[in-house]
Amino acid sequence: MRSKRPLISMSQVQLVYKSMFCQNVISAVWCEPPAWLALNARAADDEADSTEDQVYHRPVLQPEVLRLLKPKSGSLVVDATCGGGGHTEALLESGADVLALDQDPDAVQHVTERLAHFGRRVIVRQANFRHAGCVLDELGIRTVGGILLDLGVSSRQLENAARGFSFVRNGPLDMRMDPTTSLTAAAIVNQYSEEQLTQLFRELGEEPAARRIASLIVKMRKTSPFRETLPLARAIEKLIGRHGRQHPATQVFQALRMEVNDELGALEQGLRVLVARLGPDARIAVISFHSLEDRIVKNFFRDHGREWLDKPEWPAPQRNPDYDLKLVTPKPMEASDDEQRANPRSRSAKLRVAEKIK
Repeated sequence: MRSKRPLISMSQVQLVYKSMFCQNVISAVWCEPPAWLALNARAADDEADSTEDQVYHRPVLQPEVLRLLKPKSGSLVVDATCGGGGHTEALLESGADVLALDQDPDAVQHVTERLAHFGRRVIVRQANFRHAGCVLDELGIRTVGGILLDLGVSSRQLENAARGFSFVRNGPLDMRMDPTTSLTAAAIVNQYSEEQLTQLFRELGEEPAARRIASLIVKMRKTSPFRETLPLARAIEKLIGRHGRQHPATQVFQALRMEVNDELGALEQGLRVLVARLGPDARIAVISFHSLEDRIVKNFFRDHGREWLDKPEWPAPQRNPDYDLKLVTPKPMEASDDEQRANPRSRSAKLRVAEKIK
């Protein structure tokens, strides 16, 4: 994993954005807050799996999430990536109240309308989960009774050509999940150096032909910058050729999407922010669809689940200052054969769950 993002520094833009976000988060669309609020002091990469146009996917591992998350009636659960609202609705039906977050304004509008009949029991906010602390602070909430992160990209995003995620439908080379952010896929493709593109495609896309593709992009953009998705996808396909069912541009588009939205950085930051808000014995469940995401979750749970640390050069073991979790799933849970047949998107899903210690 790279130590820093390539290309121009976005730190100043990010600092300004974060400040503006924390100051103005209350203005985001939301349902009326539940009654307990005034008294509280305190989540695929292969779009070929989609069979319907512009719809949200079915929630993955839903029975397992409910069983392991153990939402309690009347407690507040944060669905930090609500998407189409499938998991959110299941949590509400279990008796829990839900704070539903998503950085995509389309998802926020959809969930607000879909779950309006739950009234005061659901709050919907537009926010990346890395900023969940800002939202909770604005609402006066210190601790929560559970957290769910479903890191998958929705079929609705992938299938909407105007969003720029698709390599089979032409649209602007965008890929921003939050359209208010600055970095686009077009900026990356046309401004990153050949070495930066190679590193990006190799590390985030795990693309074997990363250097060849980067070299081709740099050569082609000199005469005709890439502005739309299909010209880029077709150039990659012509270079690599078709081998099997997966489109040859899949991994490159995945890498661009992850870079545009700083998905790994958001996950690392978001886990720290969210776990800090878990109440005693409350649980966090994370569904990942990519090996890099799953590795971050696995390592975070491991590092926060060790009570003692020891090194050969130390005279004695030392207590781990980050110790605040215990593992519920020593190994990740995967979708059943029946679910994988019914929902191909679930094939790569891995569910990890941990519990906050007292």
